[in-house]
Amino acid sequence: MNTKRILAGVAVAAIAAGGGILAGHWATSGSADAASVSSASVSAASASGKQNAVGQLWSAAVTNPDGKPQSLAIYKGRPIVVNFWASWCGPCVEEMPELSALQREYAKKGIQFVGLGVDSATNIKTFLKKVPVDYPIYIAGFGGADVARAFGNNAGGLPYTVVIDANGAVRATKLGQIKPDELRRTLDAL
Repeated sequence: MNTKRILAGVAVAAIAAGGGILAGHWATSGSADAASVSSASVSAASASGKQNAVGQLWSAAVTNPDGKPQSLAIYKGRPIVVNFWASWCGPCVEEMPELSALQREYAKKGIQFVGLGVDSATNIKTFLKKVPVDYPIYIAGFGGADVARAFGNNAGGLPYTVVIDANGAVRATKLGQIKPDELRRTLDAL
């Protein structure tokens, strides 16, 4: 009899956990299928968490490649695309020319791209001597992973891209290499 109760309890817990994972996936992917009351509250909590992440981004301790302390708060009030990357990350390096081209394309619309290096200053400085980019690069070191995690990158993977509108609302996040056409659609909607 106790075995049946234990198995029933395990089954209920598994179903609840699966439902939580699914709701979390819907909330972070922005799927229109997640329009139920319970996922709406998850989305509201997620939006609130991402607003806190924006505040964390503005106050993050970053430097320029020469080691001079900088503040990302200078981008408040502007649409911004933040790309978390590292010099040792193949997909990060591969997407940089596309990000540079998009920066040139969307600069006239007031959209600023920023690279946030989750890497050492030495590695990034050496990398930028070989591969110039058309947007500012800042170094957050391994603390940049904490900022990315605040935006929902719980896997800790790179590259990770976040689009923030002029009001400070997170419009999109992308784990993995960007798809330029998808990013253009998001930017065109800003």
